[in-house]
Amino acid sequence: MAAHQVRARPPRGDATDLRLTGDADAIAAHLEDAAHVRGGQADAVAWPRCEAAVATLIRNSSHVLAVGAQSSVTGGATPAAGLILSAAKLTGIQLYGDHARVGAGVPLAALQAELSTRSRWYPPVPTFTGAFAGGVVATNAAGAATFKYGSTRDWVEALTIVLASGDVLELSRGECVADDDRRVEIKGVDGRVISITMPSYRMPDVPKRSAGYFAAPGMDLIDLLIGSEGTLGVIVDVTFRVARTPPAVALAFVPVASEPAAIALVDELRAASHATWRARDPRGIDVAAIEHMDRRSLGVIREDGADRQLGVSWPASTTAALLVQLELPAQTDAERLFEEVGQARDPGAPDTPIVRFCRLLDRHGVLDATELAPPGDRRRAQALLALREAVPTGVNERVGVAKRTIDAAIEKTPGDMIVPFDSLRAMLAVIREAFERRCLDYAVWGHISDGNMHPNVIPRSLEDVKAGREAILEIGREVTRLGGCPLAEHGVGRSAVKQAQLRDLYGAEGIEQMRAVKRALDPEWKLAPGVIFPA
Repeated sequence: MAAHQVRARPPRGDATDLRLTGDADAIAAHLEDAAHVRGGQADAVAWPRCEAAVATLIRNSSHVLAVGAQSSVTGGATPAAGLILSAAKLTGIQLYGDHARVGAGVPLAALQAELSTRSRWYPPVPTFTGAFAGGVVATNAAGAATFKYGSTRDWVEALTIVLASGDVLELSRGECVADDDRRVEIKGVDGRVISITMPSYRMPDVPKRSAGYFAAPGMDLIDLLIGSEGTLGVIVDVTFRVARTPPAVALAFVPVASEPAAIALVDELRAASHATWRARDPRGIDVAAIEHMDRRSLGVIREDGADRQLGVSWPASTTAALLVQLELPAQTDAERLFEEVGQARDPGAPDTPIVRFCRLLDRHGVLDATELAPPGDRRRAQALLALREAVPTGVNERVGVAKRTIDAAIEKTPGDMIVPFDSLRAMLAVIREAFERRCLDYAVWGHISDGNMHPNVIPRSLEDVKAGREAILEIGREVTRLGGCPLAEHGVGRSAVKQAQLRDLYGAEGIEQMRAVKRALDPEWKLAPGVIFPA
């Protein structure tokens, strides 16, 4: 076949190998995802165990939403009608060489555990390791370590996906590539040809984009399906590339006196890491990720007592904090790390990654306040990671309290923005001005090494939520103007704000190009109703 053509095949397995129920309690357990969007509804929930069962369920349903761990924060895993198709029983794992073929229902934590038995690992895990493989592919999930390892898309080598017709695409990277007219063709089992014209809009040039359907000249069909949020097909399994021998990892909690000082430190750490990767320098600074918490985020931690519970402190002058994930030679242990920390101010000390890292911190005046969790100290590493997670947890709890005590219509009001790092200062200024002009309480945290921030309103009234949505839309437009993307890593889902941001990003013509793709692959509009596009 031509390079832009691919042939679908019949589904494999026993079409009856599934569990299907209309039990009210079973359905109720699947009516909300992590976004807690109201109004979830469905007629039944099913757990298929093979692709033939998935195909049968899709063919026999008018509306289908495939779900995994339901960890979506956009409402993308909240059902609107019809059948909930759970991937939880699609759990096979096959490891071969530097690849892992895994079922859509495999949690990333389970994949990592299995890979560890072969001295392998999967680097680009998002923050929540309970996320299912199918879900991270469906949203092109990214996380803290995107700075070094990229997003999910960069590690997907093959997909098995059941289309709305019930046919199966078993697709390897490079197998089907759009022609000069941006077309690909899928020949169905019945001989019918599905012709798809790939979108022509230009996506922002940033490392994280979970913003509707992927578009690029001469693009691979597999990239259209990655990040399509279940609207073009149901993922059955995915083949990931994996890496050999995970490095030793140290975490550094770095309190900083000001946000500009934090950005300057991150800028130098990024540059040092890029130089290390280019030169393959075993003595260089090798940062995989840097997390950021602003003054209000630290305030949330203190108000909730998480700092005392976790045994982490910082100077009174601190207005921002960083959490740095530093990769070190595999033989590095706690004794060696602290020995080298003690040598960092000695001009004659051996040149090592830790010595270089500490000297960089010292130049920025933050070495003495920094806490290091060395490789192997899992308890302390978990405490530092929990400190960072205490910020979104604390904000979510405040939203919940406001919802219960002030107005039941109050909802979480978050942003997920990314800009080229050089524009980070400008984006933060835009965020603060938009929120403060509306007299809103808010916190900003995120993956600063990518230029990816999560501004969140802490609501005191329903009016704060409404004003916060206006602010998020305004910020998103400015982020686009700065060359960034207002939809970085969480997808679009059923969020009205994120769907509006998608329209702002690509315009009406871009949305229509996406709809044309959707109509070609799902003419009855049965897959993931209300996701990406309004219902």
